[in-house]
Amino acid sequence: MTITTAIVGYGNLGRSAETLIKAQPDLELFGIFSRRSELDTNTPVYPVDSINDYADKIDVLYLCLGSATDIPEQAPAFAKNFTTVDTYDNHKRLPAHYATMDAAAKESGNVSIIATGWDPGLFSLNRVIGASVFPEPQQNTFWGRGLSQGHSNAIRGVEGVKYGVQYTIPREDAIEAAKAGNGADIDSKDAHLRQCWIVADEADHDRITETIVNMPDYFVGYKTEVHFIGEEEFLRDHQGLPHGGRVITSGQLGDTKSTVEFVLDLESNPDFTASVLVAYGRAAARLKADGQTGAFTVLEVPPYLLSTKSLDELIAQDL
Repeated sequence: MTITTAIVGYGNLGRSAETLIKAQPDLELFGIFSRRSELDTNTPVYPVDSINDYADKIDVLYLCLGSATDIPEQAPAFAKNFTTVDTYDNHKRLPAHYATMDAAAKESGNVSIIATGWDPGLFSLNRVIGASVFPEPQQNTFWGRGLSQGHSNAIRGVEGVKYGVQYTIPREDAIEAAKAGNGADIDSKDAHLRQCWIVADEADHDRITETIVNMPDYFVGYKTEVHFIGEEEFLRDHQGLPHGGRVITSGQLGDTKSTVEFVLDLESNPDFTASVLVAYGRAAARLKADGQTGAFTVLEVPPYLLSTKSLDELIAQDL
């Protein structure tokens, strides 16, 4: 079965999704929907305002939009006309996003898989699996060292910011303590530094700093550094998109102690995030074909639905 897909949004995530969709044997890319009339791509580009005219031609719509405002404001409308997949990453507001997308998707008989990146996303799966195998699990999640797309989008949304990125940096002593099973007293906010590098007019520096450090859900409660640099330095030193992290779970199993660690080391955050997004698009199409409707998190999607192989092939291969 060939799955016809489309992309909304053409930033870093959208560009990565475009490349990865074209590399899949069972997916085809119908086009990219954007507010911009011209994009640097050979893929057909359509105005996003006309997207509903193509609802009968698209099996899965990838929402390559920012989590700060775009997904909360726009995703429910898309879900009323399309089966969608997004990478929403605001942990605190996930239950509300889930409920909103569930209602929108069920209203029109569609499927919406939400929060399919790596955290939330693959890390969510590993937290559940790791915690489930220990009677009394000790679990810690670390992010970085790397560039956070969601946080970088949030600071770029601050008035006066011309360029901006945010790096998340974990404390090495906290990681080692978690590996040793001594992570009970580690506070995730205290265990990470959020480091921002920004280009802006000097007159706006104080206001921008104040806005960032007091931004709820992103920076409040974290140790945050805001550094202002020139445009030349920014373009020279801050164009890469690396990231990574780890989920560490440990505990006693009778008389023995064990540790489970899931680690990501990503040269390109958007490339990997898009790869997860694309795979869950395959699952969304299969759920829809099976008569399912509503919103799903990664915890609810059977893993075999992500694969290009059939369940019988996977069983023969792995069991």
